[in-house]
Amino acid sequence: MENLLKSTSLIQRAYWLIKLRWAAIGALAAATLVANRFLGVSLPVFTLYGMAAVLLVYNFVLYDLLRYWTWEGREPSERRIGGILTCQISADLLILTMILHFSGGIENPFFLFFAFHMMIAGVLLSRRQSYVQATLAVLLFGSMVVLEAAGVLRHYRLDGFAGHGLYRDWTFVFGTLFVLTVTLYLLVYMTTSIGAQLQRQQQEYENANRQLEGKDRLKNEYVLRLTHDIKGHLAAVQSCLEIVVTGMVGPLTDRQNDLVERAYRRASKCLAFITALLKLTRMKLTGRLEMEHFSLRNCIFNALAAVQNQAQGKSILVGHQIDPSVDEVFGEAVLVEETLTNLLFNAVKYTPNGGTVRLEVKQDGAAIEVSVADTGIGIPEADLPHVFEEFYRASNARALERDGTGLGLAFAKQVVERHGGRVWARNNPAGGATFGFLLPPNPPGPRA
Repeated sequence: MENLLKSTSLIQRAYWLIKLRWAAIGALAAATLVANRFLGVSLPVFTLYGMAAVLLVYNFVLYDLLRYWTWEGREPSERRIGGILTCQISADLLILTMILHFSGGIENPFFLFFAFHMMIAGVLLSRRQSYVQATLAVLLFGSMVVLEAAGVLRHYRLDGFAGHGLYRDWTFVFGTLFVLTVTLYLLVYMTTSIGAQLQRQQQEYENANRQLEGKDRLKNEYVLRLTHDIKGHLAAVQSCLEIVVTGMVGPLTDRQNDLVERAYRRASKCLAFITALLKLTRMKLTGRLEMEHFSLRNCIFNALAAVQNQAQGKSILVGHQIDPSVDEVFGEAVLVEETLTNLLFNAVKYTPNGGTVRLEVKQDGAAIEVSVADTGIGIPEADLPHVFEEFYRASNARALERDGTGLGLAFAKQVVERHGGRVWARNNPAGGATFGFLLPPNPPGPRA
């Protein structure tokens, strides 16, 4: 079975065909009512209403059958669903032929609806199966109009709508059949050709995407190994510098002490950058979260305690408001706490002395919303859509502090999204910015 789009499963196509049939049933009943009641066209209304009822029951049966086959996530075989699709289209062609027979035959212009069925067949079925359906349509309609013209089948006239006698005009009958046949086969050819072209393009896109994913994985593995090695060397350098800075190896001159302290600070910043990059790369590479139930309230208080000294040094008031109903959640406690700490550190870092930072945690339906608002420098509008990108820093943040990593918010976004949530950032009307995230009640479990 050739699929037009592999992202659309055969089950979805079968349900789509059923939805189209609901519309067709309504259109049949409405057209019969309008033609007979308002246009004065003579029709065997009870027969047509009966066919609409049969079609309704038939559609319900198909719908229930599909639901039974897919109950509790079951996956029926492609062959079974393909057979159902083929049978549905064939049955629709037969039903359309019967409707046309009871409503004027070849004198009813709605025989053009065979074209719609061919387009549907070209989308849902393979090229060979579509040509089979076109042949079936020609045979069904051709047999009906020929038998009516020969007097074998009764012809139901459309009094009040179409001229009579055309159905006995053999030139008109065979001319119409010829035009219809050519039209149906051309429609099948064009529809299946477009479908095959789209399928080839999708296959090319999927192959290119797989290659990009493979290259991205290789890049992440390379970065992981590289940052791990660099981190080890930097940690050793920092340890040696720390011994010298603390005076454990003897006193230094003021000039020596200044140089060593500057080297120590630079090594510490570089180590923090490498650590953040290592965490982010490892998370992207493995994609695994060790989920468990933990106290979000404890994580919040730990994060607040972590930034307290820095906030006091700048005379920044850090306040919080936690909804009493917020406590235990399901997720990765260490990563969530580090995300909270990152947001709070950023808020304190970019808030001038004497400002305020406020952490608010509340229930948003079944989810939990966490927001950190500050009275800091805010975010330029041009930078706002990009602040969660890796290595990206807003222009005013770069001007204020040159040595930022640009990875803290990217790390927060990765953590929240792997918990099934979302992050956002916005400027406050009175100044400053608010960063927040939403944690769903049932995040995805451990996954690769």
